[in-house]
Amino acid sequence: EQQAAIARQEALEKSTPQLQITEDVLRLTVPGHTIGEAVGVAKNSKGNLFVFTRSGNAGPARGATASQLYEFDPQLKFVKQWGQDNYAASFAHNVRVDKYDNVWMTDEGSNMVVKFNPQGAVLMVLGRKPEAIDFLERYLERGEREPENQRYPVGGVGTFGRPTDVAFDSSDNIFISDGYKNSRIVKVNKDGTWNKAVGTRGAGMNQFNTVHAVATDAKNNVYVADRGNRRIQVYDDNLNFIKSITNVGAPWSVCTSPTPNQYLFSGDGNGKIYKLDMNGKLVGWAQTSQGHGQRHRDLQG
Repeated sequence: EQQAAIARQEALEKSTPQLQITEDVLRLTVPGHTIGEAVGVAKNSKGNLFVFTRSGNAGPARGATASQLYEFDPQLKFVKQWGQDNYAASFAHNVRVDKYDNVWMTDEGSNMVVKFNPQGAVLMVLGRKPEAIDFLERYLERGEREPENQRYPVGGVGTFGRPTDVAFDSSDNIFISDGYKNSRIVKVNKDGTWNKAVGTRGAGMNQFNTVHAVATDAKNNVYVADRGNRRIQVYDDNLNFIKSITNVGAPWSVCTSPTPNQYLFSGDGNGKIYKLDMNGKLVGWAQTSQGHGQRHRDLQG
């Protein structure tokens, strides 16, 4: 089935214009430090770049901490590290900047989402980090194994299971893709109170297999990257299902361009970027990262 889906995607790309792009490698340096795997990038209104990386060597919790957030100015000069030694720093996944220049980090390892104001002070914390001592006692000291029926739980109120991304509607409500363990999209009110969650593990409508990213558009539609099912599920602002988009390979990322002429973009983990109109029609695609071992990465976990 996976091979058939890949074949259909390749046939679609042959009939769709390939976009001509310029690809640059940013030479980012942090004094006295080596940047690790960069998993999330975002810019604020001043053009400053935020890079969320799997860097760091502190531990142990479930392993060494790999979560450091760096800011660079428009000339790519290092500005500062954000949230140094904060409790939510465990295993980085994504960073977003909202319309007020607040910076949001989604940390997969701690099951937390943290909101910083433009000056770097913490304004909001969503989720709860698993206690390291509980993990060590249960799985290392007592040698327990996680029951198979708990591998992909339904998920409870106020907590997350390896969340991956965050997005916002025009009223500042918050949408969280949750995630690797839970299989759902969550809506949280702008004040941090829980609103709604939709999704379970599977391949049907309102089911997900690795919820890997989320974005919103000018009409407050919500686009959820359902990576393992090779589709983007689209919802309205109240998380009512609208449709599925199945022409972007296995979506690892999603975002929308600014108004008035919005487009939906998705990256597939193989270095391909897909451009769609807001009806979900594929209008172009581009290949990046040639020669970086990207071929058929979407078959991996």
